[in-house]
Amino acid sequence: MTQRSIWQEIIEVRTYESDNRGLWKPAAFFRAMEEATVHHAAQLKTDYFTLQHFDLAWVLARTKIRFYYFPVAGTRVIVKTWPKGWQQKIFGMRDFALSAADGKVFAQATTAWLLMNTKTRHFVKPEMLPNPLPDNDGLSALDEPLEKLAQPANMREINIFKARYSTLDLMGHVNNTYYIDWIFDCFSTEQLDGRTVEWLQINYSSETRPEESVAISVGEAADASKTIALSGLNQTTGLIAFDAQLGWKK
Repeated sequence: MTQRSIWQEIIEVRTYESDNRGLWKPAAFFRAMEEATVHHAAQLKTDYFTLQHFDLAWVLARTKIRFYYFPVAGTRVIVKTWPKGWQQKIFGMRDFALSAADGKVFAQATTAWLLMNTKTRHFVKPEMLPNPLPDNDGLSALDEPLEKLAQPANMREINIFKARYSTLDLMGHVNNTYYIDWIFDCFSTEQLDGRTVEWLQINYSSETRPEESVAISVGEAADASKTIALSGLNQTTGLIAFDAQLGWKK
């Protein structure tokens, strides 16, 4: 392990990233985090292009984010991110903090990543990483566990989405941020009006490749928490693409 390393960059909320209420869309938070990760990984020489030489790539496995404020178009957002060690010997952990210049926190998130061999499509141990990650162990933006999600049995299919050009990334599969768009497209604009999401966790289980279809089912958790559960089934492969849960602000 090496010394601590925290990456910081400043971005601006774009008009096209805002919803019909003028607020930054949830998926835009995820895209900002992804870009910051790419830039930091390049500095650490653990980015996609460096790892290609070793037939390796990072795959996002789980994310949990808490939203506190949703900025509007033109707002400058400070994005900070850092790796914070390994969990269960296979998950590379990375946290995020998104805030304003005056210190107002927009969101905090924690993520878990897996290292994949791009030829075998199998996950490998962190020892295969050509360059060690900084030792930020104990430095958390969101100190919450990223566990498997227990989904209710009474879920109802709401929508079907197909992997087309606009959703694909350089890994040749649906980019993780588009699942967030798909999740919120399962709610009508009437359902979303007057509601603000407080937190969201998504666990990615299998990739969705070009022309494959994902059917998303929605239900309510059985623990009376008013948690909304969503699950995406890849109709082409028969595999679960993702499981997610979210909570609305009271």
